[in-house]
Amino acid sequence: MNEILTQEKSIYIQIKEMIEDDILRDILLEEERVPSTNELAKLYTINPATAAKGVNLLVDEGILYKKRGIGMFVARGAKRRIMEKRKEHFYDDYVKRLLAEAVSLGITKRELIAMIEASEDGGESHE
Repeated sequence: MNEILTQEKSIYIQIKEMIEDDILRDILLEEERVPSTNELAKLYTINPATAAKGVNLLVDEGILYKKRGIGMFVARGAKRRIMEKRKEHFYDDYVKRLLAEAVSLGITKRELIAMIEASEDGGESHE
Protein backbone atom coordinates (compact mmCIF):
# COMPACT_ATOMS: atom_id res chain seq x y z
CA MET A 1 0.00 0.00 0.00
CA ASN A 2 2.57 2.56 -1.01
CA GLU A 3 0.68 4.08 -3.89
CA ILE A 4 0.29 7.82 -4.23
CA LEU A 5 -3.12 9.42 -3.84
CA THR A 6 -4.30 11.48 -6.82
CA GLN A 7 -6.86 14.22 -7.43
CA GLU A 8 -8.74 12.11 -9.99
CA LYS A 9 -11.21 10.55 -7.55
CA SER A 10 -12.26 10.73 -3.92
CA ILE A 11 -9.57 9.71 -1.45
CA TYR A 12 -11.79 7.17 0.32
CA ILE A 13 -12.43 5.43 -3.04
CA GLN A 14 -8.68 5.33 -3.68
CA ILE A 15 -8.10 3.79 -0.23
CA LYS A 16 -10.76 1.17 -0.98
CA GLU A 17 -9.22 0.37 -4.37
CA MET A 18 -5.68 0.17 -2.94
CA ILE A 19 -6.81 -2.41 -0.39
CA GLU A 20 -8.59 -4.34 -3.15
CA ASP A 21 -5.45 -4.19 -5.30
CA ASP A 22 -3.36 -5.55 -2.43
CA ILE A 23 -5.83 -8.42 -2.02
CA LEU A 24 -5.74 -9.17 -5.75
CA ARG A 25 -1.92 -9.16 -5.74
CA ASP A 26 -1.83 -11.45 -2.67
CA ILE A 27 -0.15 -8.75 -0.58
CA LEU A 28 -3.12 -9.05 1.78
CA LEU A 29 -4.34 -12.63 2.17
CA GLU A 30 -7.64 -14.01 3.38
CA GLU A 31 -7.97 -13.87 7.18
CA GLU A 32 -5.03 -11.43 7.36
CA ARG A 33 -5.28 -8.15 9.27
CA VAL A 34 -5.40 -4.99 7.15
CA PRO A 35 -3.90 -1.66 8.26
CA SER A 36 -6.11 0.21 10.70
CA THR A 37 -7.79 3.45 9.72
CA ASN A 38 -5.28 5.29 11.93
CA GLU A 39 -2.37 3.54 10.20
CA LEU A 40 -3.83 4.43 6.80
CA ALA A 41 -4.42 8.02 7.91
CA LYS A 42 -0.82 8.35 9.06
CA LEU A 43 0.60 6.65 5.96
CA TYR A 44 -1.31 8.91 3.54
CA THR A 45 -1.59 12.00 5.74
CA ILE A 46 -5.37 11.98 5.60
CA ASN A 47 -8.20 12.24 8.09
CA PRO A 48 -8.91 8.90 9.84
CA ALA A 49 -12.61 9.37 9.02
CA THR A 50 -11.73 9.41 5.31
CA ALA A 51 -9.74 6.19 5.65
CA ALA A 52 -12.62 4.66 7.64
CA LYS A 53 -15.08 5.54 4.89
CA GLY A 54 -13.02 3.54 2.36
CA VAL A 55 -12.60 0.60 4.73
CA ASN A 56 -16.32 0.61 5.60
CA LEU A 57 -17.23 0.32 1.91
CA LEU A 58 -15.23 -2.92 1.84
CA VAL A 59 -16.99 -4.12 4.99
CA ASP A 60 -20.34 -3.39 3.34
CA GLU A 61 -19.26 -5.47 0.32
CA GLY A 62 -18.16 -8.40 2.49
CA ILE A 63 -14.49 -7.96 1.51
CA LEU A 64 -13.37 -7.07 5.04
CA TYR A 65 -14.78 -7.90 8.45
CA LYS A 66 -14.09 -6.63 11.94
CA LYS A 67 -12.74 -8.66 14.85
CA ARG A 68 -13.74 -6.72 17.92
CA GLY A 69 -10.73 -5.18 19.64
CA ILE A 70 -8.27 -6.57 17.07
CA GLY A 71 -9.00 -4.82 13.78
CA MET A 72 -10.18 -5.41 10.23
CA PHE A 73 -9.43 -8.62 8.36
CA VAL A 74 -9.73 -9.88 4.80
CA ALA A 75 -12.80 -12.12 4.48
CA ARG A 76 -12.72 -15.59 2.97
CA GLY A 77 -13.52 -15.39 -0.74
CA ALA A 78 -12.65 -11.68 -0.87
CA LYS A 79 -10.25 -12.05 -3.80
CA ARG A 80 -12.83 -13.97 -5.84
CA ARG A 81 -15.54 -11.37 -5.09
CA ILE A 82 -13.24 -8.50 -6.10
CA MET A 83 -12.30 -10.27 -9.35
CA GLU A 84 -15.96 -10.96 -10.21
CA LYS A 85 -16.92 -7.33 -9.52
CA ARG A 86 -14.01 -5.95 -11.53
CA LYS A 87 -14.63 -8.30 -14.46
CA GLU A 88 -18.21 -7.06 -14.56
CA HIS A 89 -17.01 -3.44 -14.48
CA PHE A 90 -14.38 -4.21 -17.13
CA TYR A 91 -17.08 -5.51 -19.44
CA ASP A 92 -19.36 -2.54 -18.81
CA ASP A 93 -16.64 0.14 -18.84
CA TYR A 94 -14.33 -1.11 -21.59
CA VAL A 95 -15.67 -3.96 -23.70
CA LYS A 96 -19.06 -2.40 -24.45
CA ARG A 97 -17.43 0.91 -25.43
CA LEU A 98 -14.79 -0.90 -27.51
CA LEU A 99 -17.47 -2.82 -29.41
CA ALA A 100 -19.58 0.29 -29.97
CA GLU A 101 -16.57 2.18 -31.34
CA ALA A 102 -15.62 -0.78 -33.54
CA VAL A 103 -19.12 -0.83 -35.03
CA SER A 104 -19.02 2.91 -35.68
CA LEU A 105 -15.67 2.50 -37.47
CA GLY A 106 -16.82 -0.51 -39.46
CA ILE A 107 -14.32 -2.82 -37.77
CA THR A 108 -15.42 -6.43 -38.08
CA LYS A 109 -15.26 -8.95 -35.27
CA ARG A 110 -12.47 -10.72 -37.14
CA GLU A 111 -10.47 -7.49 -37.51
CA LEU A 112 -10.95 -6.66 -33.85
CA ILE A 113 -9.76 -10.11 -32.77
CA ALA A 114 -6.73 -9.77 -35.07
CA MET A 115 -5.90 -6.40 -33.47
CA ILE A 116 -6.11 -7.91 -29.98
CA GLU A 117 -3.97 -10.89 -30.97
CA ALA A 118 -1.40 -8.61 -32.62
CA SER A 119 -1.17 -6.48 -29.49
CA GLU A 120 -0.57 -9.61 -27.39
CA ASP A 121 2.36 -10.46 -29.68
CA GLY A 122 3.69 -6.90 -29.51
CA GLY A 123 2.96 -6.47 -33.21
CA GLU A 124 1.11 -3.81 -35.14
CA SER A 125 -0.78 -5.99 -37.64
CA HIS A 126 -4.30 -4.72 -38.35
CA GLU A 127 -5.25 -7.16 -41.14
